[in-house]
Amino acid sequence: MKVLLRFFSYLFHGILALFLVAVSGLTLASGGQSLHLGMLPWTGSTLTRVVFFGSIGGLVTLVLAIRGWLRVLFFIWSLGAVVLLVKGYIFSGYHFGAGEARMAGYLTIASLVALAGAWFQMWRTVGRTRRY
Repeated sequence: MKVLLRFFSYLFHGILALFLVAVSGLTLASGGQSLHLGMLPWTGSTLTRVVFFGSIGGLVTLVLAIRGWLRVLFFIWSLGAVVLLVKGYIFSGYHFGAGEARMAGYLTIASLVALAGAWFQMWRTVGRTRRY
């Protein structure tokens, strides 16, 4: 079960970070400030830069966690994603469009499951091969 949670955590955060890099990267490349994510506390060019560099950081922590280095950073990234989703969707004045509440619920639940996987990956033992 722990292996499946770890795999789901890597997959979820990998897809999330790649999606956010693509969206914010296209916004930066176009020179516009048209990125609107109402559930996040930033706006304008600050939002675009925070999402871009934050998702790059998420990808770096993902690679480090898969390699077995600084796994606590991946847990912190996962916790940050959960906090921003819960705060943005549940505890803010964000108004949902048609069908958006269901997707936000699925995304929040998936991030909580991925957080459990990130917790378990922090404590996994890495098997080392012996060289003779």
